[in-house]
Amino acid sequence: MAGVPLLDLKAQYDSIRGEIREALDRVMDAQQFILGPEVEAFEQEIAEYCGCRHAIGVSSGTDALLVTLMALGVRAGDEVITPAYSFFATAGTIARLGAKPVFVDIDPATFNIDPALIASKITSKTKAILPVHLFGQMAEMDEICRIAAKHKIPVIEDAAQAIGAERAGKRAGSVGDAGCLSFFPTKNLGAFGDAGMVTTNDPSLADRIRMLRVHGYRSRYVNELLGGNFRLDAMQAAVLRVKLRYLDRWTEARQRNAAEYRRLLPKGVILPSEKPGRHIYNQFVIRHSRRDLLMESLKQDGIGCEVYYPLPSHLQPCFVDLGHKPGDFPESELASRESLALPIYPELSSEMLQRVSAAVAAHV
Repeated sequence: MAGVPLLDLKAQYDSIRGEIREALDRVMDAQQFILGPEVEAFEQEIAEYCGCRHAIGVSSGTDALLVTLMALGVRAGDEVITPAYSFFATAGTIARLGAKPVFVDIDPATFNIDPALIASKITSKTKAILPVHLFGQMAEMDEICRIAAKHKIPVIEDAAQAIGAERAGKRAGSVGDAGCLSFFPTKNLGAFGDAGMVTTNDPSLADRIRMLRVHGYRSRYVNELLGGNFRLDAMQAAVLRVKLRYLDRWTEARQRNAAEYRRLLPKGVILPSEKPGRHIYNQFVIRHSRRDLLMESLKQDGIGCEVYYPLPSHLQPCFVDLGHKPGDFPESELASRESLALPIYPELSSEMLQRVSAAVAAHV
């Protein structure tokens, strides 16, 4: 019996091959590869899609986080509040600026930061709150923004896994002071390499980010700020413009696949919680107390699966100087021991979903 991969990008490409090649030819014919009209058009389309006034194309999701922190003036000695359970880039970009990531535990139902634990972490050094919309579901932004407004602290949404996700009628990246998107190839909207975007409704913040992405200049070779090379290239923008036209139907397919899993998967696993709003299922993450044995068995059966993430941020070796120890953030640590992502990509057939579900049922 054939296996089921965790992700199949070839299947997606085959369905839009002609449009992609036409878009790439358009860039090659123009011979304008860095920023330019292709990037500007994509920025406008993303701003509209996310419900924001501004979108600024950058070189990756990680650089989106980094340049946004820079634009908000985060520097050495500052503190930024963020969840203890996320991809490393969230905390890593904070530390790269010499600031301190201040970790908060997660809500075990959603894997997102627990808003009830944020206020106690705020100090005079807190310069931003950086929640993550993990696996495609938005964090509780109303409560997070209420806390932030009370203390006059900006909020940066790490929406790398959540383009198109909604909560209370607002899309990811449109609620905080800024949102950061990733177009890494495995994302729901994936480029042919690294690419990212910053979204915001603040024109002055948008202007500052545009300067920072090109070494800090507004007028060429006059460097007003100490920036970097965070530019989005036209090839990636052209590819992403094609894919953006299909994103909603791909999201609907992911949601149908998630609903089918809920029908088929056995009671021996904990299914992802779906709160009111729009979950776009960048990942479909189940939980099981004997996760490692289940993962090994599924892989032997040819079922693609992966752990996101096997080590919470506070226990990463590079953060040893922060002084954290096992037990400091119990829900994040439990999630790292129990979570397992199953295939959820749009091109999965009913037969493939049944095969994955049967394999899970056979080993729990």
